[in-house]
Amino acid sequence: MPASHLDSLHRELGARFVDFGGWSMPVQYEGVLAEHGAVRETVGVFDVSHLGRVRVTGPGATDLIGRLFCNDITRIEPGRAQYTMLLNDRGGVVDDIIVWWLGEDDLIVMPNGVNIDDVAGVLRREAPGAVSIEGNREATTLLAVQGPTANDLLEDILGWRPRRFRVDSVQVDGVDFPAAGTGYTGERGGELMVPNEAAEQVMRALLDGGAVPCGLGSRDLLRLEMGYPLWGQDLDEDTSPLEADLGWVVDWDHDFIGKKALRRQSRKGVDKSQVAFTMKSRRIPRAGYRLRAGGSEGIVTSGNISPILGTGIGLGYLSPPPVFHRFSQAKGDPEPAVEVEIRGEWEQVSLASTPFIEKD
Repeated sequence: MPASHLDSLHRELGARFVDFGGWSMPVQYEGVLAEHGAVRETVGVFDVSHLGRVRVTGPGATDLIGRLFCNDITRIEPGRAQYTMLLNDRGGVVDDIIVWWLGEDDLIVMPNGVNIDDVAGVLRREAPGAVSIEGNREATTLLAVQGPTANDLLEDILGWRPRRFRVDSVQVDGVDFPAAGTGYTGERGGELMVPNEAAEQVMRALLDGGAVPCGLGSRDLLRLEMGYPLWGQDLDEDTSPLEADLGWVVDWDHDFIGKKALRRQSRKGVDKSQVAFTMKSRRIPRAGYRLRAGGSEGIVTSGNISPILGTGIGLGYLSPPPVFHRFSQAKGDPEPAVEVEIRGEWEQVSLASTPFIEKD
């Protein structure tokens, strides 16, 4: 099984490992709650090298990204990053993706690790001859530095202060690499695509500067508190961005794969809709638990206890989409009541909006 270039350092730090997207990756070090607290209160560093990195370069590279993905890359400019999606002909989400636009016809497409072959395959199939599609996951280490003091730490260590969704070039001992003000926790910070030969030096410097090593367990809890979707749970090839309450990712003013299907769905209405909710008790809503609201049924797709809120939070889907009456944050629970089944018992929950917690 492939592993991060920093595998031996993770073992030195006492990491526990999990198979994530076919890669052996740290799931936790000290513990999920301690690592969650470090990111919310100070700064943590994640090795997320299981994520895809596909370099798309050459004349026509930007046009290729523009006609494949549902967000419009031309709405931004070189030196910026964009959240987008590759859809199928039914409008389902093949993958949700971050694109770093380094320079003219020079972009890095960053799919989820489990989908890298599918995304890279579409890019290669659709690319004109002048466009090069090259993966560099094995040659680089992807580090995410996140937390209220992350920007200060990165400036101290690397001389680079992240700006939200901005892409820059960073240098360490003569080695240049791209970095961006992106992340999956809702906190300040950025992500570094470090060549393997410099990765351990950078990681140790971050740790010496006070960053806490964090695993994918805390990362999942942090992203859920922000209401960020996880592909394979909250998104899949049978779920559209409209059903997932992610219509803002779709730019209708350009052509992309799945646009006709989304147009039909926009006119006729969606078959299911995502709901966010909080528990009224300390019980934990787990992925796969049944949901219902009046005549609508579905399942929880993500759920856990929020250490910030001190209660369970969850995302799920209901079909057909329920129509809620008399609901506002001030008036309390909506009608019909939303319920989750836990160990054979139906428990009413409170409808919520995302993010579950407020961040600056």
